[in-house]
Parts: sequence; structure tokens; C-alpha cells
Amino acid sequence: MKGSDRDDTPVLITGAAPSYADESRARKRKYTIMMLLRVPCLLLAVAFINVWWLALFFLVLSIPLPWVAVLIANDRPPRKQEEINRYNAEKAARRALAREVSPDAQQNGPQDAPKPPPAIEG
Repeated sequence: MKGSDRDDTPVLITGAAPSYADESRARKRKYTIMMLLRVPCLLLAVAFINVWWLALFFLVLSIPLPWVAVLIANDRPPRKQEEINRYNAEKAARRALAREVSPDAQQNGPQDAPKPPPAIEG
């Protein structure tokens, strides 16, 4: 991106994606869980050695687990396709001004305390 094309207004981070460290931690946790599932499959295959079809089932189930675990651990979540929420100083100033100068405050006078906004019922 060129320097002149760049938008330098601050980005509000309330809707920001998780940090890279958080994503990495979650992917490591998924990998560990999937690899730990392989151990019981292998142990069950050994335990049911006398029932050949059940032992074969657990063995076949445990073979693709490392491959699937690596694929899932290396896959990052897709980026969100949404509009960036940027801070708009003019809009915020207008809102603040509208809150300060309300018709109720002008009619009651400066000696009266401002009334709180009405609660939303529902």
C-alpha cells in the first residue's frame, strides 16, 4: 500500500480478531487433544486383539489422526469480511454536544440537575 493511500485513522479494537498468540494457543490445544485421542484408540486395539474386526477398527481409526491433527493445527481461521469500525471524531463530538445541550436542560435552567435518560423497557 502506498503512503498516500493509507488510512491513518485509529481502528476500534472491540471487534478485532484474536491475537496471534491466542490463535496459536487454541491450535496447539486442538492438536494435543487429537493426539491424545490416538492413545486410547491404540490401547483399545490391543485390548480387543481377540476380536479382530474391533481391533482393526480402532487401529484404522488411529492411523489418520496425526495427519488430521496437523492439518487442523496449521489451519488459521478465515478472516472476517466486514467493514472496519473506525473512530469518527466529528460524529462523537456531535453526540456529546447533543447530550450536553438537550431541550430539557434549557427549559429547567442551570440550577436543576439533569434528568437521567429513560430506561429501555422490553
